[in-house]
Amino acid sequence: MVAEQVGTRADSLDEPVWDLRPDGSTVRHDAGVLPANERRVLDAALTLAATLGDHPEHSVAAAAMDTTGRIHTGVNVFHFTGGPCAELVVLGAAAAAGAGPLATVVAVGDGGRGVLAPCGRCRQVLLDLHPDCLVIVPTGSGPDLMPVRDLLPGAFRHPDAAPERFVRFASRYFDAVAAGRKTATVRHRDPVEVGPALLVFEDDDGYRRLHGVVDSVRPCRLDEITDEDARREGASSADALRAGLRGHYPGIAADAPVDVVRFHLV
Repeated sequence: MVAEQVGTRADSLDEPVWDLRPDGSTVRHDAGVLPANERRVLDAALTLAATLGDHPEHSVAAAAMDTTGRIHTGVNVFHFTGGPCAELVVLGAAAAAGAGPLATVVAVGDGGRGVLAPCGRCRQVLLDLHPDCLVIVPTGSGPDLMPVRDLLPGAFRHPDAAPERFVRFASRYFDAVAAGRKTATVRHRDPVEVGPALLVFEDDDGYRRLHGVVDSVRPCRLDEITDEDARREGASSADALRAGLRGHYPGIAADAPVDVVRFHLV
């Protein structure tokens, strides 16, 4: 088991709190206030967009952060025969740099237009190639984060895409996971698949990573979580674990569907 780290470790980092929308999608409770890593991604795109000038062929800049904390950038290429959006250009730039899975993506328009939502094609490509990434999107409260899967509900999934997967954790869980004291995580509307996966811990100044394997994903209701599930999570009891989940997902119902995800390190 090898831990990978970019930057220095933050003392603590609270998990984001997600609100549930009526359509079942999720949005960060503190909309408009981006975490530090995502703010750096947005700043990179804004800086690049400001250099584009009046060139009609290049009017949108994009930036993406991979799970090592590196930021990759690119601009769109417009042509009357068709051309790639900035998001697709940055995916290629990241791949050329050996980036692996991307954690966050954003596009910004020139001329001070700010954050732009990805088009339908870009949403499909991101979902197929980087299904665990977050997309910075414009909202009435300012730029905010949304999981790419929520930007394209009910989407077709490319059967041969085989993207590298990762599972996000708050920084404070790193020591427990690395020591083997935490071998499970309970997720609500946060799909995890069985198989190899990076376990990514979000510090304020980058990410730390552990290589793992997701052994099983057991769907159940929140009120069906067991004491054994809690023990694997590092909680004292099923009730204590449910209380923690209610803090993470305000308004979650007792019969809400959750996934109990078990994993081990490699």
